[in-house]
Amino acid sequence: MAFVKSAKNKKVICHDCKKEIAVKENEIKNGVMLVYESGGEKITIFKCKDCFEKSQELKNYQPCEVYSRIVGYLRPVQQWNLGKQREFKERKEYKIKN
Repeated sequence: MAFVKSAKNKKVICHDCKKEIAVKENEIKNGVMLVYESGGEKITIFKCKDCFEKSQELKNYQPCEVYSRIVGYLRPVQQWNLGKQREFKERKEYKIKN
């Protein structure tokens, strides 16, 4: 609860709905604190009770890096030039009917 102690004078918001979460003394009044580990680093996230009841999982935290093939090489789409990125977004997936 060391983070709660340091957060008691700071504004704490819900990760999902951005509603303010009340932290008084060492107690979270209307939410929960979630601690995740990613690449050896601990990540602390707060969720209000409403959002926590709907879904306990962490969503929209780390962007997924998308790779695709361009000129024979697999490269992250983020590293492509703007024209190729736009072309990738406009691609449509075709399914062949049997």
